[in-house]
Amino acid sequence: MEMRALGRSGVRVSSLCLGAMAFGARGNTDHDDSVRIIHRALDAGINFVDTADVYSQGESEEIVGRALKGRRDDVVLATKFFNPMGEDPNRRGMSRRWIVKACEESLRRLDTDHIDLYQVHRLDEETDLDELLGALSDLVRQGKVRMVGSSTFPAEAIVEAHWTSERRGHVPLRTEQPPYSILVRGIERDVLPTCARYGMGVLVWSPLNSGWLTGKYRSGQTPEAASRLGKLGRNVDGPTGRRKTEAVEQLEAIAADAGLDLITLALAFTLAHPAVTSSIIGPRTMEQLESQVPAASVTLTAETLDRIDEVVRPGETITRRDVAFEPRSIRFPAERRRTG
Repeated sequence: MEMRALGRSGVRVSSLCLGAMAFGARGNTDHDDSVRIIHRALDAGINFVDTADVYSQGESEEIVGRALKGRRDDVVLATKFFNPMGEDPNRRGMSRRWIVKACEESLRRLDTDHIDLYQVHRLDEETDLDELLGALSDLVRQGKVRMVGSSTFPAEAIVEAHWTSERRGHVPLRTEQPPYSILVRGIERDVLPTCARYGMGVLVWSPLNSGWLTGKYRSGQTPEAASRLGKLGRNVDGPTGRRKTEAVEQLEAIAADAGLDLITLALAFTLAHPAVTSSIIGPRTMEQLESQVPAASVTLTAETLDRIDEVVRPGETITRRDVAFEPRSIRFPAERRRTG
């Protein structure tokens, strides 16, 4: 397993990161099996594990904590906060009040005395970045957290966060965790260049685009109930679904010509970008893990990458559903209309 520098943090992590979203009620409900999957990933050379408090409302963190007993020092452990952890409106977001509490709860569930990488799961445009970075800096100084990062931040927020850290003496964001795959390439326009400019590590999520890049979704077929699209009740044959189906068919041909399967092609594509540190895989089963680990040893040729660019242009995201963050001015009409 290739080890890569996590930006300019001095830490080195595996090119594949084990994502734990599928462990617990949202995926694999068998804790023993989930632990076995985590152990197999570590044995395969993965030293980077990413979870979040919101994954199965803390259950994922508990499973990860159990799996890492006796192996904690061998792993760079990352988790996230921001999303609701109950009905209380203050058990969410980027306030100092919640960040401190959320960290304490994650430490307890993970059964550890420190988190290597603590990430804000999304940007809250209504909370001052100084509030966020000040609280995170205190956690670092207290030894509860080693590094801090963001997830799904737009480029302008990453820049503002760095400026705020410089002006106010806060610890900087060391990493960003954006969505990235062959079908979702929007971050190539701004986020990835910005991360490279600031020396940030990048761990990308959904490299298989919610299963589209496994080849499991076909035109005219209803997604399996257990699949991501099946759970969301989405239609494969909608306008964007047809565009994705066509792209996947072309990508399967490219993979075959390269002597690869589609999963390996998709994961290797994300690892080919020089700004990307790790690609997060999120297996629910041992079989899924075994199908994804081989991609870490594959380097795509320039010819193969050129052919992929012809299917999905650099910087293109096929469907708006895959744009994980949109500013308030897009989400709320009142933010872009004069009144009175």
